[in-house]
Parts: sequence; C-alpha cells; structure tokens
Amino acid sequence: MWVYFTPLYILGALLLLLGAFALLARLRGGRYLKPIIATLTKVPILERWITKGSKLALERQNPALAGAIRKLERAGADKDPQRAQQAVGRMTPAEKRAWLEAAGDQGALPTPRNRAERRRMERVRKDVGR
Repeated sequence: MWVYFTPLYILGALLLLLGAFALLARLRGGRYLKPIIATLTKVPILERWITKGSKLALERQNPALAGAIRKLERAGADKDPQRAQQAVGRMTPAEKRAWLEAAGDQGALPTPRNRAERRRMERVRKDVGR
C-alpha cells in the first residue's frame, strides 16, 4: 500500500529541498547558498544548468549588462586585456554604462598603471556619461 505513495514522497522531498534553497538564498544575500552552488557546479550537467539559469536571470534583470558580458565572453576578454579593450570598444553606450557599474560594484576595474591608461579610462567614463 505504501508503494502507491512513493511519487508523493519524492515530490514532497523535492519541494522541501526547493524550500531550503529558497530560504538559504534569502539569508544574508545568499551567503550560505554560495558554497553549495560552488560544489554543485563541479558536476558538468549541473554547471550548465546553473550557468544557463544565471544568464537568463541576468538577461531579464539587466539586458544591457547581459549583452556586454556576452560580447566580452565572445572576445575572450578573460584571457587577453587587448581583446577586452576591443570588446569594450564594440559595446553600445548603454552596455558600457552597465558594465562599468557592475565592474565598479565588484571592484573588478583594474587600477591604471600609468598616465595613458588613466586617461583612457577617464575617456571611456566620459563617453559613457554622454
């Protein structure tokens, strides 16, 4: 008789797991959920699902930033700074503005090493402000 209720047990366990994830995501801005997600991303299929979900969420939340990130990934900006500069040059002003805000919030903007780099960064910020 209890075998007939097995699908309900499985569904209940999945709902309980989803509720736990939702609760952990709310506590302190997801501080407790991040290590769990980092562990889950080591499984290839879960990594693809999590990446796809985060990209879709970013697309809904901030389309300009999603477009900027897509252009940076396509250019291979994480491997070569010159490619990153070229990708930034191809961005629309809205994408540049969104990318600069996001990079500034995370402290990812590099500090200029010399006067030329500092002036180039100021020019980009000035162009974005228009």
